Amino acid sequence: MAVIGAGYWGPNLVRNFQTSAEFRLRWLCDLDVRRARRVLGDYSTVQATDDLATVLADDDVHAVAIATPAGTHLDVAMAALRAGKHVLVEKPLAAGVEQGRALVAEAEGRGLSLMCDHTYCYTPAVLRIRELLHGGELGELQYLDSVRINLGLVQRDIDVMWDLAPHDLSILDFILPSGVAPVSVAAHGADRIGAGRACVAYLTLHLNTGAIAHIHVNWLSPVKIRTAIIGGSKRTLVWDDLNPSQRLSIFDRGVDVASAEELGDEQRRDMLVSYRSGDMVAPALTEREALRTMVEEFARSIRTGAPALTDGRSGLRVMAILEAASRSLANGGTVVELSEWTDVNGQLIEPGRAMAQAGAERSGATA
Repeated sequence: MAVIGAGYWGPNLVRNFQTSAEFRLRWLCDLDVRRARRVLGDYSTVQATDDLATVLADDDVHAVAIATPAGTHLDVAMAALRAGKHVLVEKPLAAGVEQGRALVAEAEGRGLSLMCDHTYCYTPAVLRIRELLHGGELGELQYLDSVRINLGLVQRDIDVMWDLAPHDLSILDFILPSGVAPVSVAAHGADRIGAGRACVAYLTLHLNTGAIAHIHVNWLSPVKIRTAIIGGSKRTLVWDDLNPSQRLSIFDRGVDVASAEELGDEQRRDMLVSYRSGDMVAPALTEREALRTMVEEFARSIRTGAPALTDGRSGLRVMAILEAASRSLANGGTVVELSEWTDVNGQLIEPGRAMAQAGAERSGATA
């Protein structure tokens, strides 16, 4: 294993690959080799270098993890794939959909694993939410309402939507049952501090089932909130990521509507609505570092040849929605339809769950 990039996120990858029984870390590569050596410490047997070509030429390296700036992902990941290495890339997969599409095509053409590290998807809470939705315990998804707000940090090169919404969109993509996908997106935003890009934004996605997902992201909130409410036809789940003692709460409370077949002739004009008020259950979650689970998923994908749960195609779907949302934001919040997005061979990114093709360039525009 080799890790490329020893900046903000690289040290976390180094730590988790070093403690994994599935991998043996051989290289840490960074343009600042002194920084790489500081990350490794004085007594590490891992080699530090500033030469990517040396790492990729090492036949003992079978996989690389890339934690470099997004603008470099295409070149670094493509070089690694062409060298025959399995690749893990930090979010975003690339700087745009077309670049991500090229990486997916290269990996699939060579039979290599390409995985996007959407870390939140591997938290115990999100894994349980996925299990509950896929298993039908919440019933059919009716709505998702997510809030991810805090004070700062205002980014220089991207707006709040590109900074924070990828977390929520990757989680949405991860937990949706098979056959359920967004069909349109509308984005509204504002820049009231003169930052030159949206600092507050709201995304609304309509799903092919008639359900709706709403995402609120904000750099200007004096309080930090990380919550999501997922309403199902059977139960409603509340996720509070900042409450370690009760991250998930499942409520047997909701609205039941009698079907037309159950109503008499005189009642058909007025649908019968009844309110269900049952118990609340807080499932026990085993606390575990998400990166550790992600590393294990990368190993599983390499060993079995099966796509990772957050493979390159999932990274593409998230980027496609973001690009479509940027187009909507630049056009004053107009609804942008999400058509089926195909790969270089005309195949769906994921049959039955292709999310989007959005040709707009990342604009960072404000509304």
